[in-house]
Amino acid sequence: MSENSRERDLVLAPNEYAFISDQTKGNINVYVGPYKTSLANTDRPVMFDDYTKRFEKCNLEDSIRPFVIAPEGWYVVLKNPSKDNLPPKIGTSNNLAELNVGRKVNLPGPVSFALWAGQMARVVQGHDLRSNQYLLVRVYDEIEARKNWTNAVMKTKTGEPAEDTVQEEIPDLTLGKMLVIRGDEVSFYIPPTGIEVVRDENGSYVREAVTLERLEYCILLNEDGNKRYIQGPKVVFPEPTEEFIHKDGARKFRAIELNEMSGLYIKVIAPYEENGVSYKEGDEIFITGKDQMMYYPRPEHALIKYGNKERYHAIAIPAGEGRYYLNRKTGTVSLMKGPAMFLPDPREFVLVRRVLSPKQVALWFPGNNEALAYNQALQAMAGSENFVEDQQLKQTPPPAPSERALAAPKRKERISDEIAGDEFNRGTQYMPPRTITLDTKYEGAVTISVWTGYAILVVSKTGTRKVIVGPQSYSLEYEESLEAMEFSTGIPKNSSATEKSVYLRVLYNKVSDLVVAESADFTQVNILLSYRVNFEGNPDVWFDVENYVKFLTDHLRSFIRNIVKRYPIMEFYANGINILRDAILGQPNEEGKRAGRAFAENGMRIYDVEVLDLRLTDTAIESLLISSQQEVVKQTLRIAGEKRKLEFTQESEHINRQIAQTQSETTQNKLDLKIQEIRKQLEVQIAEIKSDLETDELHLKAKLSEQESLNTIQDAELLRQQKASDLEIAIAQRKLEQQLLKVKSEVEAVVAKAEAVSPDLVAALQAFGDKALAEKMAESMSPLAILGGKSIAEVFSNLLKGTNLSQVIAQSKLGTE
Repeated sequence: MSENSRERDLVLAPNEYAFISDQTKGNINVYVGPYKTSLANTDRPVMFDDYTKRFEKCNLEDSIRPFVIAPEGWYVVLKNPSKDNLPPKIGTSNNLAELNVGRKVNLPGPVSFALWAGQMARVVQGHDLRSNQYLLVRVYDEIEARKNWTNAVMKTKTGEPAEDTVQEEIPDLTLGKMLVIRGDEVSFYIPPTGIEVVRDENGSYVREAVTLERLEYCILLNEDGNKRYIQGPKVVFPEPTEEFIHKDGARKFRAIELNEMSGLYIKVIAPYEENGVSYKEGDEIFITGKDQMMYYPRPEHALIKYGNKERYHAIAIPAGEGRYYLNRKTGTVSLMKGPAMFLPDPREFVLVRRVLSPKQVALWFPGNNEALAYNQALQAMAGSENFVEDQQLKQTPPPAPSERALAAPKRKERISDEIAGDEFNRGTQYMPPRTITLDTKYEGAVTISVWTGYAILVVSKTGTRKVIVGPQSYSLEYEESLEAMEFSTGIPKNSSATEKSVYLRVLYNKVSDLVVAESADFTQVNILLSYRVNFEGNPDVWFDVENYVKFLTDHLRSFIRNIVKRYPIMEFYANGINILRDAILGQPNEEGKRAGRAFAENGMRIYDVEVLDLRLTDTAIESLLISSQQEVVKQTLRIAGEKRKLEFTQESEHINRQIAQTQSETTQNKLDLKIQEIRKQLEVQIAEIKSDLETDELHLKAKLSEQESLNTIQDAELLRQQKASDLEIAIAQRKLEQQLLKVKSEVEAVVAKAEAVSPDLVAALQAFGDKALAEKMAESMSPLAILGGKSIAEVFSNLLKGTNLSQVIAQSKLGTE
């Protein structure tokens, strides 16, 4: 029973309270500490659930709750306050008070109190604001807000209360009205009753304003749909009905940098006037760096984008290349040639790419399958047109014949708060490092590269024509094309096999042909020739003959047949090459050069002829001619051999004579050299003997001089030794004298000591010594005397009997008695 009674005891410490329900009446009392009471069986502890708004049964310990405490700088949001605004009394039991259910009040700290049953409280820290922070507050009780507006706790940046300012500037406090408390005006804020601070989506009370640096801007969108553009440097606080526009997670944006080679395509969506110029709705503007180096968006502007392309950049056109552009108003296609940085106005011009037919690709770029596939893809996109817009091509690129990727769209960079100071992040479609790769293989105008030694004929739809001679590159105008020529192929060139090409070889051209001719004696001969051809003079006539190969071979075939007809076969067979070269190229001049054969029709000139082969149609005649020629060759070779043998013999004998003469001269020279060598050896021996005599004489003189020096040195040495001996004797004599003096003084000292010792002193010293010995002996013999039962004197006397000490002991004993 005692344990149960203790469990029913309610003990509350200071700053504690508990709700107890009376089960008989349904009342809920508030017990506030410090307090102690014993609960009845009908009393049940309960707790109030803020979420369900109901009283839940619990055990006694769980029912005990701490006071609501708000220190200085905090405040309490109290729901359902009592009508008398008084909390439960401390140290007693309080009956249920009457509450203003549904009402809410703000109580600034410091404050501490217990709650009535049914009340809810939330303690909130006062709101400290930096100059770039703000609060969004809402009016939830219009009457209380007007009544308590001056009770708000507000500190200005100077640290003084803002009561006067608040009282003078009471805003519109309509129910539901949203207000902004700015950190550049108020550094600390506690809302009054009727005003509540609205949390953001993250649950935070304090909101961050946007701090704009130089060259930055932000956009605020109002509830009415209007936008407000603000440029930095500035701290931007939104109005209660405004919110920041976010893009890619950023609320502030970098101003757009423009230069003379970049621009923006703008649509005017609202009329406005700027710098004396009026713009109406629907106008289009192309702004470049020439007009405005730094661009900030404005409410009247809308950026026109094609895909992800925001900025338009100039196109680099190298020298020798070009780009086609279409005038959207007139429909004409023009060519911009390099070198240039081309920035077309998108309002008027559109970049296009010319589409070539398969036949044109085969003639202009023979063997280039990549160009053929690319133009077939363009043709599929173009349809009936002969061009494709560059922007359309970038949005839906054709299948590339190789792995070459088209230029990637420009990517915009986010503004990073980690960057200190102003900077420019230049957006570009080229990847870092900042380089430009010029690859206009398919993007630019159709460019024909004319190699060295070639020429092309360019014709236009207007009827003009011009010849381009390599080496150079030529960019075709949109209405221009290349004129094709036919060339006969095969050998002989009278066949119908031809091929087409737009490239004419004008230097060091080579044309081969087979000519069948008949000699004066009616013998047929086949002549295989190769003509070396150049085109000279006015280039405009080079393309006047459609098939210059057939034109050349037909003319010379007739000419050669006429020449061969003049000579019998044997003569022509033997000298046919010279005959043909003289007839076609002309006789060589004094310098050995030939004039060649020119064609006025197309400026062609044959500057050389190679006769590759001469064969007779009748093989029997050809065999006879060959045999005859072989016999002549044999005879000629035999005579030439005999001549070479004679020349060899004459030359051999001449060489032998020269060898003998040379050998004799060599022997004589050897003997002369031998005599000279012997003479030189004799001279050397005489010189050596003279040298030895002079050397011996010098040795003797040196030895004599050396003996004299040795005698002098020996005399000086003996004299030095004698002086040293004398010095040593003198030193020894002095040491001996000093030793004698020392011995003498020591003897005298001993004698003086002996004289100083008297018989009485000796006897006294001896007696003193004997006495000391006796004391030591007595001290040592005392254990023996105790063991023997005798005195120490008797033991000692027996031990020293017959000695002088025994007498001393006896005398000592008598003196004692």
